[in-house]
Amino acid sequence: MEKLTSLERYTTFALMALLTFVCLVGAIWVPWLLILAALFGALTALGIRDVTQPKHAILRNYPVLGHMRFLFEGIRPEIRQYLIESDQDEQPFSREQRSLVYQRAKGQEDKRPFGTQETVYEAGYSWLTHSVEPTHFADTDFRVLIGGPDCKQPYNASLYNISAMSFGSLSANAILALNTGAKEGGFAHDTGEGGISRYHREPGGDLIYEIGSGYFGCRNDDGTFNPDKFAKQAAADQVKMIEVKLSQGAKPGHGGMLPASKITPEIAEARDIPMGQDCVSPAAHSAFSGPVGLMEYLGQLRELSKGKPVGFKLCIGHRREFMCLVKAMLETGIIPDFIVVDGSEGGTGAAPLEFSNHVGMPMVEGLTFVHNTLRGAGIRDKIKVGAAGKLVSAFDIARALSLGADWCNSARGFMFAVGCIQAQACHTNHCPVGVATQDPLRQRALDVDSKSKRVARFHANTLKALGEMAGAAGLQNPSDFLPYHFMARKGDGQMTEAADVYGYLPNGFLLEGISDDHGFTERWHRADAHSFAPPEARAD
Repeated sequence: MEKLTSLERYTTFALMALLTFVCLVGAIWVPWLLILAALFGALTALGIRDVTQPKHAILRNYPVLGHMRFLFEGIRPEIRQYLIESDQDEQPFSREQRSLVYQRAKGQEDKRPFGTQETVYEAGYSWLTHSVEPTHFADTDFRVLIGGPDCKQPYNASLYNISAMSFGSLSANAILALNTGAKEGGFAHDTGEGGISRYHREPGGDLIYEIGSGYFGCRNDDGTFNPDKFAKQAAADQVKMIEVKLSQGAKPGHGGMLPASKITPEIAEARDIPMGQDCVSPAAHSAFSGPVGLMEYLGQLRELSKGKPVGFKLCIGHRREFMCLVKAMLETGIIPDFIVVDGSEGGTGAAPLEFSNHVGMPMVEGLTFVHNTLRGAGIRDKIKVGAAGKLVSAFDIARALSLGADWCNSARGFMFAVGCIQAQACHTNHCPVGVATQDPLRQRALDVDSKSKRVARFHANTLKALGEMAGAAGLQNPSDFLPYHFMARKGDGQMTEAADVYGYLPNGFLLEGISDDHGFTERWHRADAHSFAPPEARAD
């Protein structure tokens, strides 16, 4: 269905109208055709209602025919479970996960009857340890202050924000709905590396300006970084933080190219690129080289932005290279205000299968490695750490917080909130609900007013659920989650504390030369603040 052309999408609707007319004319000679005329007329009226209603994008794009999806969605759970699919089927997000987002976004009942469907005695199952003396939160608008000692304009961020998704990857209406929802709910919206578009600016929601290797919105004609253009972008009050993208979880180390045929005047405006030319995002940055070079670049961005929080995002690859960055922080004294750890389970509009499946470290391991490395270097208290990678439920957020995150981001969770149905047609320009497409007719189906309210409601209800989980654990704030609050089932069937696997190593242990069982100290000795190359590849 998602591959139909704009004309074909309305074929069923048009056919119903034509059959209604034919049956009405035919009834002059064959009276019983009035019955068919009434039937086809009802379907025609249904089609008119579908294209004018604002709630369901799939019906606005596929009048009459779109009801088939809702028919199958409404099949009794036991029939669906045994004959079609279970709630845990489908990838990358199960029906259960998507339904949770939809229900919280719509403000519908999100409870479940009859107990868990999880296999609680199989390896990998994890659970929260609760308290016999739970607490209660009247206010679940949880916040974290981001900004280190050198930050002049710290940002009081929500614990849950919209992860990086560019205009161009998402439609204008999707960006409008996300930013309007962020404005209403008081949380941040990461621009993605495609620059700040007019659709990011119009609603006025808080922005995290992401700068990738293409330097979109702050570039020279040859694609290099332009400090003056950056200063102008960063000066906007709407821009709360600056994020340098080193890599993303779904395709770390891989550049990108937007063909000239897909570049619209609005995309060209946001990215500050010419029309009629392919838009290339190199795999590596040109504005800096080496660990010290990155720190100096971050220092430059902090100065140009007049002290706004500055940090970087990456998916962990060579662990020693991250330690090179930490050594550069210590040597230069330039400490980023934040680091966002993106897991390899993160999403993207398009990536080679090998990269999506087999390149990059998953979020749990990446997050705990970053957290413990910063602790080992004695600077964890100066840097806030964000986490991203399939975080759509309160349990997902709570576990990430327990492993060292200060806040969490989600991209696909908020895409579901604006109507994504996981058609996985993001790279084709044929998104059936108008989320990931530049087709004007398709994106018209996404009603900004109703979807923005769902974005804000999903955020609020998820934080409410997070408060309930923190309360069940007897905590005073979700930020108090620690690894020992979570248990996991090992491969041998025995249970273990998450702390046993992902526990916190001692503060300052790397500086003191304390050995460990996880290879931190050995990698630390091999790391160099001036080069990412391993010792054996460096000249003496």
